[in-house]
Amino acid sequence: MNELISYVEKSQIRKDLPELEIGDLVRVYVKIKEGSRERIQMFEGHLIARDGGGATETITVRRISYGVGVERVFPLHSPKIDRIEKVRTGKVRRAKLYYLRGRKGKAARISER
Repeated sequence: MNELISYVEKSQIRKDLPELEIGDLVRVYVKIKEGSRERIQMFEGHLIARDGGGATETITVRRISYGVGVERVFPLHSPKIDRIEKVRTGKVRRAKLYYLRGRKGKAARISER
């Protein structure tokens, strides 16, 4: 049974994703369906977490919108994701950047590598 699951998961994994690391500034282009129309919406922010593995891997992207922190969790291999662009590489020393939730302004910046 395990072999069957891993075979199906391999066919679902995308090959067109860039090398993503924690702290990177990324643009995620998401397909949004409104009625009969479909459009692409961009979400740009810092990659603060990666979870899971294989076909179930997710990334958490955080940005500040009108002074409020907004986080979205994206399934990496979802067909709803059109593409992901890496804008900047961040220099961090942790695997999860949840501490950014409590920071504001300059304290919440991530320096570039």
